[in-house]
Amino acid sequence: MRVVFFLIFSFLGLIGFAQQQGLSIFKTDERITIDGNLDESVWQNAQVANRFMQFFPSDTILSQIDTEVRMAYDNHNIYIAAKMYNKPEAAGKYVTPSLRRDFKGDANDGISVVFDTFKDRTNAFIFGVNPYGVQREGLISNGGGGGSSFSLNWDNKWYAEAQQFEGYWTAEFAIPFKTLRFKEDLSSWYINFFRIDSQTGERSTWSPIPQNFSISALAFNRELIWDTPLKKPGANISVIPYVATAQERDFEEGTPQEGDFSFGGDAKVALSSALNLDITVNPDFSQVDVDEQVTNLDRFEIFFPERRQFFLENADLFSDFGVDRMRPFFSRRIGIAEDTAAGENVQNKILYGVRLSGKINNNLRVGVLNMQGEQDRSIGLLANNYTVATFQQKVFSRSNIGMIFMNKQAFKDSLDGSFTLSPNDYNRIIGLDYNLASANNQWNGKFFYHRSFDAAQLDSTFASGADIEYNTLKWEVRTSLQNIGANYNPEVGYARRVDYQRASGNVWYNFYPTSGIIQKHGPGFDFDYYRNQKYGPTDYDVNAMYQVRFANLTYFNMRLRKEFVYLFDSFDPTRTESLELAAGTSYSNNVIMGWFNSNERKKFSYGFNTRVGGYFNGTRINLGGDVKYRYQPYGVLSMNFSYNRIKLPQPYASADIFLLGPKFDFTFTKNVFWTTFVQYNSQIENLNINSRLQWRFKPVSDLFIVYTDNYFASSFEHGEAFQVGQPKYRSLVLKLTYWLNL
Repeated sequence: MRVVFFLIFSFLGLIGFAQQQGLSIFKTDERITIDGNLDESVWQNAQVANRFMQFFPSDTILSQIDTEVRMAYDNHNIYIAAKMYNKPEAAGKYVTPSLRRDFKGDANDGISVVFDTFKDRTNAFIFGVNPYGVQREGLISNGGGGGSSFSLNWDNKWYAEAQQFEGYWTAEFAIPFKTLRFKEDLSSWYINFFRIDSQTGERSTWSPIPQNFSISALAFNRELIWDTPLKKPGANISVIPYVATAQERDFEEGTPQEGDFSFGGDAKVALSSALNLDITVNPDFSQVDVDEQVTNLDRFEIFFPERRQFFLENADLFSDFGVDRMRPFFSRRIGIAEDTAAGENVQNKILYGVRLSGKINNNLRVGVLNMQGEQDRSIGLLANNYTVATFQQKVFSRSNIGMIFMNKQAFKDSLDGSFTLSPNDYNRIIGLDYNLASANNQWNGKFFYHRSFDAAQLDSTFASGADIEYNTLKWEVRTSLQNIGANYNPEVGYARRVDYQRASGNVWYNFYPTSGIIQKHGPGFDFDYYRNQKYGPTDYDVNAMYQVRFANLTYFNMRLRKEFVYLFDSFDPTRTESLELAAGTSYSNNVIMGWFNSNERKKFSYGFNTRVGGYFNGTRINLGGDVKYRYQPYGVLSMNFSYNRIKLPQPYASADIFLLGPKFDFTFTKNVFWTTFVQYNSQIENLNINSRLQWRFKPVSDLFIVYTDNYFASSFEHGEAFQVGQPKYRSLVLKLTYWLNL
């Protein structure tokens, strides 16, 4: 009888849950103090979003733990009050990696809200807070499909606090309307809330989302209903000036220690509640952030994502044309130039930048960018102007058609100082994309055609392709076709290679046990095939795979691979400037690969990946991963590592290649952070130290002190002892930024 009554009440609960179509929000005149204590009277009368559904480990039952969210607004802010119930013993045991802003990962406690302010189910804002009051904010694009469509690099002003009590914790948010972009006179937005709980390992959402999609998927959000349609929030102008000073010395060049002082800044001007103008003058793009090094044993360039704030809002309008490995525009090309004599990339000063992006109406988005780089006579670089114009028109329920035009135009300074056009130094791209997204999110895809233009006026300057994904609870299927011309030349884009036809695909089948330690598991099949007209097949790999996802968030994946590669250029597989394999040779190998990630809710966690098998005309054993210890709530001590043992027959070189990256990330408070990288890369015989102290003295206003040191370092090969040699480059940077609302 208990079972019968339980099933009846669960069924009635699910009916009531299904009938809750939206959440109403009302204006208040009460002053709300953001302190995490839900003691204002407005919260007693506000409508409640509750009865969250599980997303993980199941998606068919109500959450085991209750969550309640209430909302209100006034002339300036949207307010959110959330109460997250838990077991009494959970107090003080919530998981956070540190007190640093923008926490992420499946193992962190937190409550997040997703605002789809244009109701297009394609783009959204996300704001979240954890039980320690640590904030995070980000942007969601491309329907929230996961991966690069979810970015926490975006930064803006808003306020939140949290409090912990026995049996529950609470959070309050105040999000200024000026922080958001939205269409005036809309009577409703789309919204969702999701919660991650470390005690149960559960993830839950207010509006149910099938677990085969990302928890940030926008196709399933409910309505947030305003009592009065919203108007423009008034003048919205922000100025973010900076001043920076640096002391640096290049030991390789033998230059004396040099001092540098610079200043500049950004401005954000809201032309409407939906359209924003970003302006930057003398931007400082590379002083305080550092990319983590990787071992590159590939024949192609490595992709590092964009993190500079100027480029982030509406970034998908510019950066998501094409597909991975084939982008007509890649913003990290701006501000970087190639020193052909030294064979390395160097910073290229940007004089100014202007960027317009946003919505014209609910169905049309536009983006225009113009930036001017400075001439650098020391490396023979002309002054380049970069112009990009895009639009994206919504069609059907969630799909859109986009078009991009990119122009890189060189200028030169004549001896008398005049600024003149260099008419034959240009590179242009024009492209058309169709982005498919079905209403139920099961079908997603991309069709594109791009063409490049330059003074050479060659044939075969096109790039075209199609990419289709089908996703249900049990089946995940993806197939892709690409045809890239031999002379396609996106100078301000990212193309790993050109002159190929490619076919690829993968399929997974998932089993979901009804009980036990395994949440899902299943087999998969994957292939990737390249060819061109001149050489025929140039690369392929075929993979048989199996994955296991455990209920405690542990993950395991392995694959058996058959691979083939044809070298149309000579290549050193060790990337150590040793004897190269001859062009025109081909190699076929068998490989075993595997990945394992432990439960990150534990204070000590780890992840490993490995590859064992043939490698060109020899063998390669690879072991990589990371080990982390969380000293909660103040910080994480971690070690990233990669070891490659490459054995090739004589006279070709063999190599033991190490990459070691200990990292110390300590947060004294929610406003003072200290991060130190030590990165040893035997492939380039370099030891890098980067230590950064950051004080966020006001919202989005920071003081940075950054110390960087690079040394020659010997390898571990042939039993040699590790030694640190002479310094290469050293710098000390002090930078101050301040966000001022006018």
